[in-house]
Amino acid sequence: MNTFYKNLSMWLVIGLSMILLFNMFNKPPGQTTSLTYSQFVAAVENRDISQVQISGDIVSGQMKDGKTFRAVYPVNDNEMISILRNSGADISVKEVQKDSLLMTIFVSWFPMLLLIGVWVFFMRQMQMGGGKGGALSFGKTKAKLLEKGDHKVTFEDVAGIDEAKEGLEEIIDFLKDPGRFTKLGARIPKGVLLAGSPGTGKTLLAKAIAGEADVPFFTISGSDFVEMFVGVGASRVRDLFNQGKKNAPCIIFIDEIDAVGRHRGAGLGGGHDEREQTLNQLLVEMDGFEANEGVIIVAATNRPDVLDPALLRPGRFDRQVIVPVPDVLGRQKILEIYAKKTKMRADVDMAIVARGTPGFSGADLENLVNEAALMAARKGAKTIDKDMIDRAKDKIMMGAERRSMIITDQEKEVTAYHEAGHAIVARLLPDTDPIHKVSIIPRGRALGVTMQLPTDERYTHSKKFLEHSLCILFGGRVAEKLIFDEITTGAGNDIERASEMARKMVCEWGMSDTLGPLAFGKKEEQIFLGREISQHRDFSEETARKIDEEVSKIIRTANNTVIALLTENLDILKKVAEELLEKETIVLEDIEDILDGLRPGQYERTVREPETVKTSVKSASKKKSAASTDDNDSKEPAEHEESDDTSETAVKEEVDSRESTEDAEEKRKE
Repeated sequence: MNTFYKNLSMWLVIGLSMILLFNMFNKPPGQTTSLTYSQFVAAVENRDISQVQISGDIVSGQMKDGKTFRAVYPVNDNEMISILRNSGADISVKEVQKDSLLMTIFVSWFPMLLLIGVWVFFMRQMQMGGGKGGALSFGKTKAKLLEKGDHKVTFEDVAGIDEAKEGLEEIIDFLKDPGRFTKLGARIPKGVLLAGSPGTGKTLLAKAIAGEADVPFFTISGSDFVEMFVGVGASRVRDLFNQGKKNAPCIIFIDEIDAVGRHRGAGLGGGHDEREQTLNQLLVEMDGFEANEGVIIVAATNRPDVLDPALLRPGRFDRQVIVPVPDVLGRQKILEIYAKKTKMRADVDMAIVARGTPGFSGADLENLVNEAALMAARKGAKTIDKDMIDRAKDKIMMGAERRSMIITDQEKEVTAYHEAGHAIVARLLPDTDPIHKVSIIPRGRALGVTMQLPTDERYTHSKKFLEHSLCILFGGRVAEKLIFDEITTGAGNDIERASEMARKMVCEWGMSDTLGPLAFGKKEEQIFLGREISQHRDFSEETARKIDEEVSKIIRTANNTVIALLTENLDILKKVAEELLEKETIVLEDIEDILDGLRPGQYERTVREPETVKTSVKSASKKKSAASTDDNDSKEPAEHEESDDTSETAVKEEVDSRESTEDAEEKRKE
C-alpha cells in the first residue's frame, strides 16, 4: 500500500502541474481590458492609443497610459483604418492561423481527460488492493510463491516433534523420487493436516517441509480466500490450484484452514454463505473429477474439531499429523537450538531448564531464551547465565514482579501465611509435585505465588492426586483461619478452582463412590462460534441434588484434612511464614532445612540430587513413548496465588486442558 500511495501522489502532482501550465499559457499577460466597438472608436479619435495589432476581426494593443486592450471590430469598416492612421498609432497586422479541430479538442479537454485518468488509476488500485491486474484481479489468488532455493528452514531447525517429522518424510521422499512409489501402485496422500496447540511449531514444520522437498511452495492464509464480494473465495481457490498445476510437483500450504473449513450448516443465519461456497470449491479441487497430480496440500490448524468432515476424509486430507507439546527431551533439544543463536554460557544445563518448564510449547521456549537475552542486554552482560534463565522463567510463569506496589505490613503477613499454607500442605502430603518456589513479591495481579514443578511428565491423574491437589488449594485459606481467626478474599480464586475440579471429578471422571462411573451434563458446542457455550442438562433434579452433595462432600473432606494437617504442624507453618517475611522468596531447600531443624528425621527429604536429573529425564521419555496421546495432554505448572481479584494461572490447569483435548478428539473421531 505504500507504493500505491506514492504512485497516487505522483499522478496528482503531475495532473495539477499540467492544469497550471495550461492556464498559464492560455492567459494573456498583464491586465487586459475588453472594449466595445464604440469605446474603441472613441479612444482612437481621442488619440489615447499608442499601438494597435489587427488579427482578423480582433484588434488589440496598448494605450498611452500603459494599459492593454482588446476589441472586436467589423472587418468591412474601411474608415477605421483611416482613423487609425490619422491618430498616429503604430499599426501592425498579424496573419490569422486557424487551429486544427483535433488540437482544439485536445487543448479544451486535456485537463478533464487527465483527471479522469487519475481517477481510473485510483479505482484500479483500490479494487486490487494495490497490486497488479485491475478489477479482474479480485479472483486471483493471494498465495506467495517460494521458488526452489528460497527455503532456508530445514528439519535440522525443528526439534521436539520427531514423530511429526517422521510422518512427513514420506511426502518429501515422494516429491524427490515419485517413481519409487508409483511403480508399486502406491498413491501419495493428497493432503496433510497439521493439528496441535498454538505455538507447537506447525508453521515452522511447514517451512521445513518446503526446505527439505526443494519444490515450489505456495503459502496462503485461510482468511485470504474470503472477501466482501460474493464468489471471490471460490475464484481464488480455483486460481490457486491452477497455479499449483502449472508448477507441479509443488506444495500448497494453507495456514489456519479453520477460517474457511469450518463445519457447513453451522452459520448463525443459515443459508449458503460465502465461506461455505469457498469450502465447497476447496473440496472439489482437492478431490473432484479433475486430478491434481503432484499437488500436495499441507494445512495447519489448532481447531481440528470444528473442521467439516468432508474435508477430513481420505482422498482429501488423508493424513493428520498431531504436533504435540514437547516432552522434557523435546524441550531440551528446542532450548539447545535457540541457545545456539544466542551467547549462552557453557555452564547452563539445558536438561535442568527443560525439566523446570513443563507444558511449555516451542514458542514459549523461544520466548524464554529471548527474555533472558533481553535481560542480559539490559544489564550490559556479554553472555547469558543460569540466573538470567531462571528469572526469565519466573517472569513468564508467574508474571513480572511489582516491587513498586505498596502493601501494608498486615497484608504482607497475611500473604506470607497464605503462601506458607500452600507450601506446607504440598510438602507434607504424599503424591504431590515438589515445591519449586514460594514468593510474597506481588506478580501480575497476585500478591503472592506458590509454584510446583513435576519431577516427571504426567499424562494421567489419579483420584488421590486430585484429592491432594484440592488440599493444596485450601492450604492458604485454612492457614489464614488458624493464625488470624479470619479469612480474606485472597482465597477466592483457590475456592473457584477447587469447586470446578471437584465437580469434574463427579460429573466427568466418575470419581464419586455414590454416583458411580457416570458422566453428567452433555456439552453442546456451536461450531460457528468455535467454543463451548452451553451444557445440556440430561439428569433429573434428584440427581442434581446428589451431584451437589458429592461435590460438597469432596470439598469439605479436603478442607478438614488441611485443618488437621496444619493444626498438627502449626510450628512449621509459623517458621515458613517468618522465613518468607524475611527473604520474600524461598525454595524447596529452605523448607527442607526448616523441617530438619524442627522435626529432624520425621519427614523424608524430597530434594533430588543433581546427578539424578538425567535419570528422571530418561524415565520421562520412556513414559511418554508408552502413553496414549489420544487421551492425555501435557502437564502445566501448578501455581497457587493469593489475589485481590482472580489469578490467571491455575494450580492444576493440565486437568482442564487434558479434558478439552479429549472432547475434541472424541468429536473428531465421531
